[in-house]
Amino acid sequence: MTSATPPSSRSSSPQKACHSQTQTDVLKPLLGGGVSGGGGTLRKRRRVLSKDGRSNVRIEHISGQSALYMRDLWTTFLDMQWRYKFFLFTATFAGTWFLFGVLWYLLALVHGDLLEFDPPSNHTPCVMQMQTLTGAFLFSLETQTTIGYGFRCITEECPAAIILLIVQLVITMLLEIFITGTFLAKVARPKKRGETVKFSQHAVVSTHEGRPCLMVRVANMRKSLLIGCQVSGKLLQTSLTKEGETVRLDQRNVPFQVDMSSDSPFLILPLTFYHLIDDNSPLRAWAAKGGGWTDPESADFELLVIMSATVEPTSATCQVRTSYLPDEILWGYEFPPVVSLSPSGKYVADFAFFDKVAKTKTTPVFKASSPQQQAYQSSNGDGTAPEVSDPEKIRLEQSYRERGEERGRARDTPLSVRISNV
Repeated sequence: MTSATPPSSRSSSPQKACHSQTQTDVLKPLLGGGVSGGGGTLRKRRRVLSKDGRSNVRIEHISGQSALYMRDLWTTFLDMQWRYKFFLFTATFAGTWFLFGVLWYLLALVHGDLLEFDPPSNHTPCVMQMQTLTGAFLFSLETQTTIGYGFRCITEECPAAIILLIVQLVITMLLEIFITGTFLAKVARPKKRGETVKFSQHAVVSTHEGRPCLMVRVANMRKSLLIGCQVSGKLLQTSLTKEGETVRLDQRNVPFQVDMSSDSPFLILPLTFYHLIDDNSPLRAWAAKGGGWTDPESADFELLVIMSATVEPTSATCQVRTSYLPDEILWGYEFPPVVSLSPSGKYVADFAFFDKVAKTKTTPVFKASSPQQQAYQSSNGDGTAPEVSDPEKIRLEQSYRERGEERGRARDTPLSVRISNV
């Protein structure tokens, strides 16, 4: 896709560009850099969302970012990578063992229990057999882990030792609960379950029931079901407002459906989801040029496809995402069947054909509605399109309506006639 300069940036004076809620005076291409060479070489595209659903947006210049993360420690620990989590896990336990070991050593120092004080034979220490810093560290470890070898034990001589023991057990128990909970929550997150939901590598556009449709294929690669599946799409593209502002990453809804419904498909087999490309589709400008993804004016976009579902075993909500650039949407192709019937009578989903595409016999053609059809659709009270869009019927109905208006002006009685769709 060649680089496209937004219409608002062709003048010499800088104009504002909207990034959701932020404005800047610098205009940059949505998906990549400029044209390389004079022959219109396609530029390298940049994704907002990677193919595996990870965000490519970097957040910068946040005031007090560390404080914000510390206020929500639970989410910070859950988002932490495993190597840092294991390091923090080890450092927390070793640190508390050593910290309270130092406190036990200071307690023995104040009470005169150490070897350098040469305590008398009738001296009762706060902790038996704890006369060095190493012994204090080992006693702290045994206390916190409740090992209890029986060699070192606390006595009734020091009330401060009893209080320190209670404080150590309470604090370290809270830390163990928090760290163990974050481990379990991170393991149980449905993120890994989402990795077993597969999107097709390419999206295709072919004719479905006489109309051009954008199609993506989705499959669940586990036997456990996903409940309440909902597939939706977002089209990210650069748009120009009436005020002359360029909106970067403008989001448009791209509805998907399977068969004749978009409500909770039964994802037990690989399914193909359809988006009807009509006059209401945000892809109509791109489709009007036959899916020409090298056109800089209509092909500077990114299509995000999102599937939300509930994992049956855990009842956790799972969301899977992917994205398609214009060169990953194949015009005039279709998905071959992947489901077959085995000799034993079982249905078999062969994923060797999941990402394969085949050329269609007829190339899909997008035809915009005529002005008569658009006027007829807008004349409906609910704003919906009629069931049948026959131009001859629309023309006859329009003529009857005009005659009725003329008669109504004559006798102040309006007349309206609608031809049947049968």
